[in-house]
Amino acid sequence: MEMDVVFDKLKELQEVLSGKYSIENQIEESPKKLTAQDELLARMKREYIEKNAVYEEVRSKVAGLKTDLAEAVAARERGEKGMDEITTHREYEALQKEIDDATLKETQVRKDLQKEEKTLFELDENLKAAEQSINTLEEELNASKASLSEEIDALKAEYEELKAKEAEILPGLDSDMVFKFERIIKSKHGKGIVAVKGNVCDGCHMILPAQFANEVHNGEKIVFCPYCSRILFYQEMEEGESEYFSYDDTGSLSDYDEGFGDDDDLDEDGEFGDPEAEDVGNDQDFDD
Repeated sequence: MEMDVVFDKLKELQEVLSGKYSIENQIEESPKKLTAQDELLARMKREYIEKNAVYEEVRSKVAGLKTDLAEAVAARERGEKGMDEITTHREYEALQKEIDDATLKETQVRKDLQKEEKTLFELDENLKAAEQSINTLEEELNASKASLSEEIDALKAEYEELKAKEAEILPGLDSDMVFKFERIIKSKHGKGIVAVKGNVCDGCHMILPAQFANEVHNGEKIVFCPYCSRILFYQEMEEGESEYFSYDDTGSLSDYDEGFGDDDDLDEDGEFGDPEAEDVGNDQDFDD
């Protein structure tokens, strides 16, 4: 396969793979969009349960005060009716004390009851508002989940289209090279093949040794940048761009070891190892 065709395929594959990895990330991150709403809803429900427990406690207290008030009123009324039946001053004083005590208790209970009934009313209003907020948030959350499900389905459909396009591009490309290329794209934020302008890598902007840059310029083989591991292709300088190329640059292809580019040299980030190390050579030929 002509190298121009290989480079064109790699550029096209780069777009496809970048799209695939972006979609994979979106699908993975999508559920996190609803995490805040889920947590808020859970907290609101916990607070509602706590408020309802306080409401029930106050409601029970109100019921007890109503009973106490009824008993105090009944005691006062009995005493007032008994006034018609007393015959001695001592009986009058004793009955009057009962009436006064009952009246005092009635006044205090009525005061406490009014206070607790006000609290109960406020709690009831708060519970109604909290219940409405919970229902509204649940509706919004359910709608968001439905929308997110549709969004994920659309992403999956787009992902399948990209996979089909990838399958059309891959024939004719070396599988080992594609494997490295995929890892480089994942670790280099979507860039696995970049231009060399002059003798500068357009990916990491490092100046390449002159003879190494010449290999890229010749375009006869796949060449990996010794610094950022990306695949390199030559691109003519545009008018106004600085010309970095210089035959006086230190280093040459003979400085690079034949082991460069092996799978074992790739670290977990898709790098080929220490760019300062001497062992950074090895280009790969991909012929017809």
